[in-house]
Amino acid sequence: MMKLRLAFIMAVPAALLVAPVAAQAPALAMLIELERGSWQIRDRADGATRSICLGDATQFLQLRHPRTGCSRYVISDTAAEVTVHYTCPGAGHGRTTIRRETNRLVQIDTQGIAGGAPFSDAYEARRMGSC
Repeated sequence: MMKLRLAFIMAVPAALLVAPVAAQAPALAMLIELERGSWQIRDRADGATRSICLGDATQFLQLRHPRTGCSRYVISDTAAEVTVHYTCPGAGHGRTTIRRETNRLVQIDTQGIAGGAPFSDAYEARRMGSC
């Protein structure tokens, strides 16, 4: 009986190692599909605009904290919308939702703390062309 238990205890972990693993979609896949290039970001509150050369669409996640070294936690990740909470040590944190209308047009809502003060911003970002 003891040999049978020992064989079972050793077989279960081995079986788990050879069990097929379901393929997982890449995190934030919707952002990967956005077109690269020059994007205009328009503040929906006051109409002010700015342009960025988008190489990595995760730049849209931290418009108030454009730095590296921030940690991110994905709250929601669907084909049309992503929501991410991020924390930048010593600089603040935020929660951003990006909703894709097309691969050239997105709506961005972000809120959090930057420079010790709260912020809540809404933007429309549109691809304008090449950088």
